[in-house]
Parts: sequence; C-alpha cells; structure tokens
Amino acid sequence: MAEETTAGETYTVGVDFGTLSGRAVVVRVRDGAELASAEHAYPHAVLDRTLPDGTRLPPDWALQVPSDYLDVLRTAVPEALARAGVRPEQVIGVGTDFTACTVLPTLDDGTPLCDLPGLVDRPHAYVKLWRHHAAQGQADRINALAAELKEPWLERYGGKISSEWEFAKALQVLEEDPEIYRRTERWLEAADWIVWRLCGTYVRNACTAGYKGQYQNGLYPSREYLAALNPDFADFVTGKLEHPIGQLGECAGRLTAEAAAWTGLPEGIAVCVGNVDAHVTAPAAAVEPGQMVAIMGTSTCHVMSSDQYGTVPGMCGVVDGGILPGAWGYEAGQSGVGDIFAWFVRTGFPAEYAAKAEALGQNAHEYLTGLAAGQRVGEHGLIALDWHSGNRSVLVDHDLSGVVVGQTLSTRPEDVYRALLEATAFGTRTIIDAFEAAEVPVRELIIAGGLTKNALLMQIYADVTRRPLSIIGSTQGPALGAAMHAAVAAGAYPGIRAAAGAMGKVHRRVHLPDLGRAAAYDRLYAEYRLLHDYFGRGANDVMHRLRRIRAEASA
Repeated sequence: MAEETTAGETYTVGVDFGTLSGRAVVVRVRDGAELASAEHAYPHAVLDRTLPDGTRLPPDWALQVPSDYLDVLRTAVPEALARAGVRPEQVIGVGTDFTACTVLPTLDDGTPLCDLPGLVDRPHAYVKLWRHHAAQGQADRINALAAELKEPWLERYGGKISSEWEFAKALQVLEEDPEIYRRTERWLEAADWIVWRLCGTYVRNACTAGYKGQYQNGLYPSREYLAALNPDFADFVTGKLEHPIGQLGECAGRLTAEAAAWTGLPEGIAVCVGNVDAHVTAPAAAVEPGQMVAIMGTSTCHVMSSDQYGTVPGMCGVVDGGILPGAWGYEAGQSGVGDIFAWFVRTGFPAEYAAKAEALGQNAHEYLTGLAAGQRVGEHGLIALDWHSGNRSVLVDHDLSGVVVGQTLSTRPEDVYRALLEATAFGTRTIIDAFEAAEVPVRELIIAGGLTKNALLMQIYADVTRRPLSIIGSTQGPALGAAMHAAVAAGAYPGIRAAAGAMGKVHRRVHLPDLGRAAAYDRLYAEYRLLHDYFGRGANDVMHRLRRIRAEASA
C-alpha cells in the first residue's frame, strides 16, 4: 500500500486495458496518490496464429477475446481495492482507457459476434486488436481514393490513414466475410464497449472518433465516398458506426448493479466516457503546449497538445480538443517498440546467456541491457530499422518490415539488442523532426510507460533526440490518467486541467543528453534516415514483394 487511507478521503479507480493485460489503480482524488494496483493477464492473450478452437489465422492478424476484458473487472479491480484498504463507499468514480484502434463487431445490444453460436470459428467475428495489420490493402485504397477525390479530412491525418483504424478494418470484414459484416449491427471501439458494460449506456468517445474514425468538424467521410470504395460500404457510418459522442471527462452513466457485483465498487458511482491509453495519460504528465508525451510499452504513442495547427506528414491525426479542451491534440506513433525487444529475447537470447543471467538473478532484458551499456556509441557497427510491426509514423505502412545492417560473424546478441534500442530512438527523432518541419514545435519530451525503468534506453533517447527527458511520476500512467478523468466525471474537479494540477506528477529533466554521444548518434541517425527513405519511400520495394511472396506461400 503506497499511502495510508483516511476516513474522509475520496478515491477513484482507473482501469488500463493494455495489449496483454489489464491494470487497475486506486487513486486519491485530493492529490493523485496511488494507493494500490493489481494486474490481470488476458487468458487468451493475443490471437495471432489460431482462434481458441484451433482455426488457423493468416499472417498479420491480431485478435482478442472480449470476455478477457470483463475478467479484468472481476479480478484486478477488487484486488486493487482490497490492497488499498479503501472502503467501497469512498470510491466516487471509475475511468477506463484502452488500446486503439481495437474494435469489435456486435449486435445492437452490444453482444460480441464471437459469442454467438456458430461463429466461434469465424475470425472476423472477434475483436481486432490495434496491431491487426491485415487490412493494409484496404487502407491503401482508402488513401488513394481520398487523395484522388481531395477528401478534406485526409489532411488532418497527415495524408494517410492507417490499416489499424476503424474504416480499414471494417472494409476488410465486408470484403472477406460479408455475412459477418451483414450481421454486425454496431462497429464498436473496445474503449466504448467496456464503458457500456460498466454503465449500461453506449457513448462513443470523442478521442477514438476523431483519431481512429476520421470524425472531423462534426462529420465522418461521406456516403458517396464510401460507396466509391465499395457500394456495399455506403451505409457503414449511418448503419453501424454513427452514435452520439461523449467528450473526455464527461460522465457516461452510472455503475450498474451487475458491474458493481463484478468490481466490488458501489452501484451508481460515475463511469467516465472512454479514452485511449496514450491520450488519457497526457494530462497526468503535460498540459502545456509543446510538451510531447511518449507512452512507451509494446508500442509507443506520441501525443502532444499545441496552440498551433499544422499538417504533419505521417501523423496519426490532429483533433481539436482531442487531448485537452481548447487545444489541438496531435498523435503520432511507432507500432513496435517493446514488442521488438521482446521478439529479440524470444528468438536471439542464447542458452549460455540465459544461464549467466540466471546466476546473476537477472532477466534477459536486464542482462542484455547491462552488456549493451558497456559499449561506446557505434561500437557494434550496426544500424537497424524498427519496422518489425510495420511503420505507423511517418510512413504509415504496415507492410514494411525490420532490418539490421552490418552484422558479421563477430556480432553478439547484445550488439543487436542495443541496435534495436537505438533504432526505436531514431524512429522517435524522425517523428519529432516531422513536427518541427511542419512548424509545430516540440519543446519538451516526457516519457511514460513500462520502458521508463530501462535507464540505458532512456539515456539513448535523450542523446539521440538531443532533448532532456522528463519522466511521469507514475508507473501506471494510463490508469492514473483514467482515474483523473473519473474524478472530473464525478464532479470532484471542474475540468481535466484542474485535475491535472492536483493529481498529475512529473519528474523533470531526469535524463540529460550528453553532447559527445549526441554528436556520435547524429552520424548514425543520418545512416538510419538513408535506409528509412530507401526502403520506405519506394526506392526499393523489396519489403512489399516479400510480403506478397509470403502471402502466396501461406495460402
């Protein structure tokens, strides 16, 4: 327990639904103190090879089972409450955040199609996780047609929308399983589905509508545009997607008796409108224009509020009030970061290293980080491209793939590991450079998420970006942000800026750039950008050709 409870205090609960697990945190409303947390791993994790019944999945699929999310409410929330020593009646609200774009097809009452008899073996009936990248072909057509027709919303997304988003994934369902598309009565963000289950009211949140649903200036893409994509897609917005929108920090409804029984929370408390994991974190760390928050976990999402509007090529979107009211909210990101490090440990960590790490009481990441930390910049002779899960920003192409250049017979695992750490830092610098070139200044870089505990990684980011790194004062940034929004929804604060002033916390300038290492990294970054543009901007289309060869071989 982080803090002692007091009888007169009030609390909120934030629940963060991540890629592999859900985490609940009990937070004191007065000052944002985190009393306790609990985590529940999803039993089905990510379905990327087979469905639960053994049905094989094609490459680039990533699905989930919605009942796993309900297990988080039944398990993690009561555990966190018990560990905090808080009486249920002291809790005044609950807030949630979710990965995005994570979407699912449901009936009109919110029943997931994968829960219906006869549909357990139909991949398109399941939740499509954010890193489901099998709709790249649909995204390419969406972008090409939007550019041809000069659709006004395209500029707000840096010229391209992603295969990860709502329209591309829905179009894939229509074209690959028309029956599932026909039976889909609602196309829901998981962020909204879980709120619906908590309060019994469906409210579409403004964050995902704007960033993942191409909702700009009160409008979605037109019926005429959708019909030009596919005549059967014409009524997608009016028939399956469109719904009243709730603003961030608003009360979506009151906790139902059923959800109270699951969570151990009092029936009738405020349930906050849903939000995205990255965007909900930002107010816990930054409320001033130009403060970019990088939420680093399996992937990285870069979010920033600004008083300036600009078109940043390859950004995930800019939404008026998308993060904080009265400011333009920008999003960019890298679709693989921690996932890349985990992949390397799974596939490139030899048995002799594992034995040495065990003898030292270290896990694989700790052991490799310790070895890599002893190297000088450039000593390993490698450059990597961090595209093992495609490229979200600034190329917006999930058919790109990872590269390591410079390996020899003398290359060691720690060399490759450090090169991958550095590649993700180069990817973040590429994003910052794109913002700066668009005259949207990045004045400060604040890091949140589980990867902040890796001091070497943080120092590399400071050196590569030539910026001091501040660190959010929480190991559960998204859950804290969700709890802050819940406090607003419950009426404890008049708005999220006021809640942030009392409940947010940041440790300033924790990691400072070293000018010597920064200069060395400038040389490596120049090589990274050469490879980035060579493979990513059409000079050599080998990655796309290899994807097609793999698809043909897997058919």
